[in-house]
Amino acid sequence: MFPMPLRLSEHLEHDRPRERFWAVGPGALTAQELLAILLGTGTRGQDALAVAGEILSRGDGSLRRLATRPWAELARIPGVGRAKAARLAAAVELGRRIETEAEPPPERIRGPGDVQRYYGLRLRDLAVEEFHVLALGSQSQILADLLITRGILNSSLVHPREVFRAAIAEAAAGIIVVHNHPSGDPTPSADDRAWDHRWDDAGRVLDVPVYDHVVIGGGERYVSFAEAGLL
Repeated sequence: MFPMPLRLSEHLEHDRPRERFWAVGPGALTAQELLAILLGTGTRGQDALAVAGEILSRGDGSLRRLATRPWAELARIPGVGRAKAARLAAAVELGRRIETEAEPPPERIRGPGDVQRYYGLRLRDLAVEEFHVLALGSQSQILADLLITRGILNSSLVHPREVFRAAIAEAAAGIIVVHNHPSGDPTPSADDRAWDHRWDDAGRVLDVPVYDHVVIGGGERYVSFAEAGLL
């Protein structure tokens, strides 16, 4: 018969994540130990450290990849459930917001680098595509960030009507269209290029010009159609 795994409370005191937290600080803890602290408890036959290891394996050992997994999938891991999955999701979201606050978003858009700063942290790790319209005023100030669609894999399915209806409602002087590529590669697809011409034509008719189309990729990678001469 194999011995049962130790419960978290049965580990030597200096090996317990919470005790190590207070002894050496959070920076010295492994990702598995930090996850175990968030979980608090494990399940029958597995302590919180073991459950945390199973969670981390779903992201191949990477916290960034783990953050892209559906939270409902993690909730199905024995010892997690919806309440603990929500706790993990909240911790990830707090980390994202802290990172966002470290560099305040631009008040005005002076170029595609500002667009990447505004959207990069929110869009770069998403598992699905999101399509946004950044509505700008006459001085390039940000009027609104408008989410048009989420989860549509084919950008050609986004109709210009949906894009400009939202922009006109905000009295935008012009717009920048933004979407992410979950693959991490921001290289525009054939659909992206075809889609852009439809928007440009509609913008001319409605007198709401499309200033740029920015594709957000992984890390700080992006492609600006304006910079690439594709508009």
